[in-house]
Amino acid sequence: MRHPLIAGTLILAALPLAFAPETSFAQGKSEQGEQQGVPLPPGGFKPPPAVPIKPYQSVALTLPKEYNDQGFVAFRKQLGEIAERKDKAALGKVVVSQGFFWMQEKDVADKKKSGLANLVNALDLDAKDGSGWQFLSGYANEPTGEPIPDKPNVICAPAEPTIDAKAFEALVNSTKTEPPEWGYPIKDGVEVRSAAKADAPVVEKLGITLVRVLTDNTPPDDPNQQAFLHIATPSGKAGYVALDAMSSLGTDQLCYTKDGGAWKITGYYGGAAQ
Repeated sequence: MRHPLIAGTLILAALPLAFAPETSFAQGKSEQGEQQGVPLPPGGFKPPPAVPIKPYQSVALTLPKEYNDQGFVAFRKQLGEIAERKDKAALGKVVVSQGFFWMQEKDVADKKKSGLANLVNALDLDAKDGSGWQFLSGYANEPTGEPIPDKPNVICAPAEPTIDAKAFEALVNSTKTEPPEWGYPIKDGVEVRSAAKADAPVVEKLGITLVRVLTDNTPPDDPNQQAFLHIATPSGKAGYVALDAMSSLGTDQLCYTKDGGAWKITGYYGGAAQ
């Protein structure tokens, strides 16, 4: 079941390798080679060529549903306020004191530490750039949620869309891509523009299908500038869509349960390998 889009607002911050810019990847390899004394080929390191943009089979999906429990909605609002204030003491009151899990290949939570301490490590809330709190804010703003079969009374967010696994496998094979290179629009009719600008001409509109995200995406230089994703549509057109209109597959999930009648954070799926 477990597969880190969180919702569209976090895609660029949590992009899997396939979403990372090729230039950065190449640069990192080059620096590593020089540091280790490994001779580079003539002309330096070159990443493998990107898969050509061609039309591909449209694979429909069912969008995840919002979790509309009113108590949970109120809890998410409270969590968002805590994240905005970066209030670790208040956060500790909404994390389970015992039984916190942190799932990767196995449960890597330190059972000798509090739930809060494990959550701080999982989300890297002590990062100097504040990125961990940004992630927490993104989870607080995520309206979807889904139950976890092997964990009774636990829901995790964001919920995953429903996709025909065989159709997705066939799509990946036919396009010679990798699963992390695919995302989906959060609503029908998302506009695809000719450039990464809000006023650029619209070249197409997306349906509720899988969409190939190209590998040359980079965050905007100005953090206040609207972010866009470079994508390829099923018809074979390249274009740009607003980042917050897209979600990715295989995202990390924050998990919740009711403890003493109140919602609390009880676990996390994902994060850096331990």
